[in-house]
Amino acid sequence: MKVINDLLGYKNLKIVQDTDWFSFSLDSVLLPNFVTLNKNVKKILDIGTGNAPIPLILSTKTDAEIYGIEIQKEVYEMARETIELNSLESKIKLINDDVNEIDKYFKPETFDVILSNPPYFKLNGKSKLNEVNTKAIARHEISLTLDQLLTVSSKLLKNKGKFAMVHRVDRLTEILSLMKERNIEPKRIKFIFPKENTTSNLFLVEGVKNANSGIKTINYIIVHTENGKYTEEVMKCFE
Repeated sequence: MKVINDLLGYKNLKIVQDTDWFSFSLDSVLLPNFVTLNKNVKKILDIGTGNAPIPLILSTKTDAEIYGIEIQKEVYEMARETIELNSLESKIKLINDDVNEIDKYFKPETFDVILSNPPYFKLNGKSKLNEVNTKAIARHEISLTLDQLLTVSSKLLKNKGKFAMVHRVDRLTEILSLMKERNIEPKRIKFIFPKENTTSNLFLVEGVKNANSGIKTINYIIVHTENGKYTEEVMKCFE
């Protein structure tokens, strides 16, 4: 069922969702609040934009042109409705296509920043795919693998451009290795903990294309207090 919700704590921003498919998660709020943005950032790409929560949040933080690409037609249509609902057509442009076909739209070294909240799970014989194909594509590497994501991102990023992603900790070493192989040097890592004294399940990473080797900062964020409310640091992401 299609519904229109407030974009969490963001005033005057609405998002179109379908409760039968999936709703955007906190991951898509933390990522645009993590990536480095400055006045030199002119073009941003969100790969696998879903119903466009990341472009929406970015629109409150930068005057850059923001592009989102989404392979699933039904989800793309929700994103398009969302952008129109918020009157952001001049700032956010959407593409309904496979990111592996993105050469049709952009030349190499076009973007200053690329973000992605990609499918978390590898597709193998043991994968338990959701019966709803929309959810399966969003959660499993059916249409986009990590290798494809990083290959495309490296090609589209300008020299010294930034790539940022949220992903599962159990794939950390694989991701850092692939980033380096694609000339995106990991520079910042932030681990996400559900609560204090728990194990981190997700992490944010930012890399720079053709940068010198060496991670600059590693820190963390705790999502919930003991009583289940968002921590002060998470609440700041909604300001």
